[in-house]
Formats: sequence, structure tokens, C-alpha cells
Amino acid sequence: MKPFLKTKDYSVSQEEFELLHDEELDMLITKPQPEVLEKYYKSDTYISHTDSNKTLVDKLYQTVKKYSLRSKCSLVEKYLRSEKTLLDVGAGTGDFLVAAKNKGWSIAGVEPNYDARMRAQEKQIALIPNMESLPGKKFEVITLWHVLEHLPDLENKILKLVWHLEKEGTLIIAVPNFKSHDAKYYKTAWAAYDVPRHLWHFSRCSIEKLFGKHGLQLVKTKPMIFDSFYVSLLSEKYKSGKSGFLNFPKAFFRGLWSNMSAWRSKEYSSIIYILKKG
Repeated sequence: MKPFLKTKDYSVSQEEFELLHDEELDMLITKPQPEVLEKYYKSDTYISHTDSNKTLVDKLYQTVKKYSLRSKCSLVEKYLRSEKTLLDVGAGTGDFLVAAKNKGWSIAGVEPNYDARMRAQEKQIALIPNMESLPGKKFEVITLWHVLEHLPDLENKILKLVWHLEKEGTLIIAVPNFKSHDAKYYKTAWAAYDVPRHLWHFSRCSIEKLFGKHGLQLVKTKPMIFDSFYVSLLSEKYKSGKSGFLNFPKAFFRGLWSNMSAWRSKEYSSIIYILKKG
């Protein structure tokens, strides 16, 4: 594996990490990968575990999240069958599962972070701490919304996902794309590298290769248009070392340019992959 770039943990530890390029799979791997990852999630700014709504950035995130929840439910509904069984891996504070439950779907969720599980419990959503604790049950749809990049022992986690997916079931994965325009522009300050919480960094073909060898076929991709703006806003902060109003117009322009560039290249900042099990 060849060195790709060096970056650092901007949000918690300030430690430096290297990204190595696996040319066969066309993906990046964070090195070193800490044995204990939990401490790198202990931050009030890690919004998917806290439901924070304090800063302007938090408020923008929460506003976009409401739209995204409707969009995610509409997407998943296309692939549910008679039993409407859904597993969400990396469920955070449970908002997506709340929306799914309100639609009458049979739900289950996995979330390793204790604080996030407690917040989900307040919303009447009971989450399991790890995939090993899942009952021997299969699901029509399994979703991972910006979660696959966090999972240690990736190959074994993929095997578990495939096992828990029913025959002709659908796996829906959303991950950042290190080949997007905003990734190339911000380089080491690109917020979606988010080391060491992100252990793996995917391209379009790496997802197809990783799951194809386990019998899953990539049937469709969808862009996550808003991600380029949010990631660019954080990246501007990391790049300049400052948070302030001037970051907003710069981030908006860069996010817009990234989406415009992707109309032809299809290299959006984040991409949803829809895979079917034969």
C-alpha cells in the first residue's frame, strides 16, 4: 500500500494519522488504527451522538437532518417487502428508527456509544450495543448511514451484514467519497477524513468490489447533495483554524462547485450505494 497523505484528528486529540492507498480496492486505510476507539468519540461536538442544537452549524445540521429523514424513509420504503423488517447499524440517537417506527415498520438498531443509546431510549428506541448481540434474525433492508467507515474488522463486519440480510434483501450504505472535488480541494483538512474515527475511506469502485465478492450486486447510487456543504463548512474551519461567518460563503461556494463538478464525474462528496443480495 502506498502513502496517500497525512492528516490529523482536528476535533478531539490533534494526533496525526497516515492514509494508505489500497490500489486493488481503490480505498484508503487509516494508520495506525487505535485499539481503543471510544475515547476519540468523547466530544460535545460529535453531533450524531449528542443531538446538539447549540451553534449555528448544529442548527443547520438538525434542519438538514429533518429533510434527510424523510428522504431516507422514502428510499427504504421502495425496497421493503411484506414483513417490512429494517435493521439500522450505527443508529446514533435513534431518529431514523423513530421515523421508521412511526411508519409501522418492524425495526432493530445497533449503536456502540452508550450516551447515544440512552438518548435513543428516551425516544422509546431500544438499541443493541454491537452486531454480535443481534438475534439470529434476517432483515429485508439493512441501512448504514455514514457508519461503514467507522467499523473495525471490516471484512468480518461485512460477513455479518450479508448473513443478516434476507435473500433478495437490500443493503443501503452511505459513505464519504475521497475522490470528490471537495476532498481534492481541502486535502489534509477535508473534514470527512475524520481520523481516526473513520478507519476506511471509500471510492465508488471500492464499495462494489468489497461487497461484490460476497454476492451483493450494486444496483444504484444516489448523491447526498447537502453533505458537500456541511463537510466544506467544517473543512474551512480546519483549514483556517478559525470558526466564523466568513467560512459560510466560502463553504457554500466550494460545496456548490463540488456538486456541479459531480454532475459529470458522479464523484459526489457522499454517495448512497444500494446493493441487492441474490
